[in-house]
Amino acid sequence: MPVSNADIARVFARYATLLEIQGANPFRVRAYRNATQTLQALPRRAADMLAAGEDLTELQGIGVDLAGKIAEIVATGHLHQLDELARSMPPALVELTTLPGLGPKRVKLLHEALKTNTLEDLERAARAGRVREVAGFGTKTEQKIIDAIGKRRGHETRLSWIEAEEIAEPLLRALRTAPGIRQAAVAGSFRRLRETVGDLDIVVAADDAAAAMRRFVSYEDVAEVVASGPTRATARLRNGLQVDLRVVEEASYGAALLYFTGSKAHNIALRTRAIRGALKLSEYGLFKGRRRVAGRSELEVYRALRLPYIEPELREDRGEIAAAERGELPKLVELGDLRGDLHCHTSATDGRDTLEAMALRAQELGHEYLAITDHTRRLRVAKGLDRKQLARQLARIERLNAKFDRFRLLKSAEVDILEDGSLDLPDDLLRELDVVVCAAHYKFDLPRRQQTERLIRAMDNRYCHILAHPTGRLLGEREPYDVDMELLMRAARSRGCFLEINAQPQRLDLNEADCRMAKDLGVKLAISTDAHSTAQLDYLRLGVAQARRGWVEAADVVNARRWSDLAKMLRRA
Repeated sequence: MPVSNADIARVFARYATLLEIQGANPFRVRAYRNATQTLQALPRRAADMLAAGEDLTELQGIGVDLAGKIAEIVATGHLHQLDELARSMPPALVELTTLPGLGPKRVKLLHEALKTNTLEDLERAARAGRVREVAGFGTKTEQKIIDAIGKRRGHETRLSWIEAEEIAEPLLRALRTAPGIRQAAVAGSFRRLRETVGDLDIVVAADDAAAAMRRFVSYEDVAEVVASGPTRATARLRNGLQVDLRVVEEASYGAALLYFTGSKAHNIALRTRAIRGALKLSEYGLFKGRRRVAGRSELEVYRALRLPYIEPELREDRGEIAAAERGELPKLVELGDLRGDLHCHTSATDGRDTLEAMALRAQELGHEYLAITDHTRRLRVAKGLDRKQLARQLARIERLNAKFDRFRLLKSAEVDILEDGSLDLPDDLLRELDVVVCAAHYKFDLPRRQQTERLIRAMDNRYCHILAHPTGRLLGEREPYDVDMELLMRAARSRGCFLEINAQPQRLDLNEADCRMAKDLGVKLAISTDAHSTAQLDYLRLGVAQARRGWVEAADVVNARRWSDLAKMLRRA
């Protein structure tokens, strides 16, 4: 196929990026950037123009040298100078230039500060919390690096956690019915409750390893057995997901589960601690010489290392071991701590189920309250309610509440934040609501300062109680909009506004790093489902998982309180 203008533009953009990392003349870099823009806007193929004998130097920003390079790319599909430049740099730098959020200058800064020569080096540095120590970087950027590297490694088979759960649970059930299997669990990033899962690591304690292996390789969803041995096997499922199985004796099960749960950085820190105590830690147990002193359970291993049990969600080597030594590990929030849900939608706008059905399901889940937050008029694509429609819904809520005994529907709305930061409903209507959830649904591409000011201005309104899905991201689909999260959080704290942890599996917004920042800054959080059906009210557990990865405790979560206490917190001066 003919080389497209987009193909040529990508080559020039990559070359400009590598030149910038190299420290080339800024004017030379800019020439390739300008040429990229020219090609992207060109209404005709440069290849067709060359075939017609047209002079490309007549195009804006294209001189004789660049015209020759375009001809080379059209003829060969490559630019030899780019190939040579790429070969002269550490491979990590070449890969890093394609990671979202890392421009050439930042890549160069990381390379020089952290002495990284491979992508794995950078990942280790990020997981160890060293990236945030580099000038110009913070916890948010550090997490973006980790996530971006994870996505690159996972390629097309990376799944959301809830999709992975749908695959893992029946596989576990099948394994547990094999003769002699004592215990079985999914380890790895799945057990650490990460947002997405690239593969599954399963650890089994069995009396008969061969029986466990036979059950695994014969599982109905296995498309290919990649490798198989006496105690370990790797298979690829029909959807492309890789599953690794490890079978150990019961005396080693806890050590193996700890090892394969990870993270790698956490494991390294534990092994280092063991060495300092003249011990050796592996997937087979904790040993003093040839004698195994612990390994049957994770708790046993931690205790032998003179540490309290560390929850899997915290095992990222981000201060959890030091906190454990000081006796300062957080008591992580649990699903049972939550008393209600502060964000859901009904069939009045873009939800599937009625007001009554949502209320019934919330009561079945044991909720004490449920906020009905249908969209307002600005979001027409979701059939947002106008003033009269919202008034009718509020009246229906009041009638239903009169029938309830120990449950309450909260009068609420998901109010759009307009481009200038004003809200989609007037104050005289907002004051009638029990809780006001505010969200940005458009203009995600505003500059960082403008986007931050927009959201802060929304929080200036005394009736803005909760900022929903604060970064607007959609995992695998849309990057977070550019906002100064620390400034936003400080503004929220000073105004008495809460930030949402949105439990929708494609959002999980805030991310874990932002959750931890909020906790550290004293910003209260609302864990809510943003449910659009009765079934999605069960997503609350995903929001809890996200909060736990961010070290969040029940005291940090506003909907871990009874309504009478929460209502007082919502009264802003």
